[in-house]
Amino acid sequence: MSAALLEIRDLRKSFGAQEVVRGISLTLARGECYGLLGPNGAGKTTTLRLCLGLTDPDSGSIELAGLPVPRAAREARLRLGVVPQIDNLDPDFTVTENLVVYGRYFGLRDAAIRARVPELLEFAGLSGKADAPIQSLSGGMKRRLSLARALVNDPDIVFLDEPTTGLDPQARHLIWERLKQLTLQGKTLLLTTHFMDEAERLCHRLAVIDQGRIVAEGSPRELIQAHIEPDVVEVFGDGAPAWGEAHGRRLSERFEKVGETVFCYTRDARPLLAALEGCHHLRSLHRPANLEDLFLKLTGRDLRD
Repeated sequence: MSAALLEIRDLRKSFGAQEVVRGISLTLARGECYGLLGPNGAGKTTTLRLCLGLTDPDSGSIELAGLPVPRAAREARLRLGVVPQIDNLDPDFTVTENLVVYGRYFGLRDAAIRARVPELLEFAGLSGKADAPIQSLSGGMKRRLSLARALVNDPDIVFLDEPTTGLDPQARHLIWERLKQLTLQGKTLLLTTHFMDEAERLCHRLAVIDQGRIVAEGSPRELIQAHIEPDVVEVFGDGAPAWGEAHGRRLSERFEKVGETVFCYTRDARPLLAALEGCHHLRSLHRPANLEDLFLKLTGRDLRD
């Protein structure tokens, strides 16, 4: 058996004439959080479906939890937890009943599941909600229950598809802390997200996918250092484009104009900041480069449908 929890080699998938997964290869080590980042239509969802055995690949190989997929997908999924992008909790059941019924899909006995319920609810911050109907839960509570449900079979690897979309900051931070706990417990996480700060906080490594290919892979800090100048000066306001053409373009290693905002990427921000002195009609922000800068450089700023 491979030491990796998920190993993909040269994975390809087409729908009609469109090849949506184009030779993706990646390996997830035990106990790491690995992120899949990419714009809409980049191939992330298809890649997840291929890994789950819900879609058959045209070519390439997938090994999940030491088992070949799709041939042994059913057996592999017994060692897997999934937090879907959209909550699919059963509204007719209570919190505990949702956990018990889900556990039955893995062949677990009701007594064994109920013995785990207090631990799972405490982990999700729902200890007082064991008998609550699903309709009475807030959006954040439902998301945390979906995470607890994904752990009912004590999986080795958990797939999380945009787990904090639509949550307020308090709920998001609580889920982040729970996900960090899982990796400390030795669980392996495969995370898709559109929140760059989430990926930067949680992911040990990540891959940026665009047009069905991995265009960059590594730790967040390694990727930022390799692809982006370390300092960013953002200038915005009615006169920002004119200031950018007069000063930003010549004082930056890389310069972008987006609407009424200019982005100046540099290794030395001092000349830019000096050029801004006395420009009281402009607002500016000097900050370190981040994962969002990397993502936009590699995939572009154009909207994807």
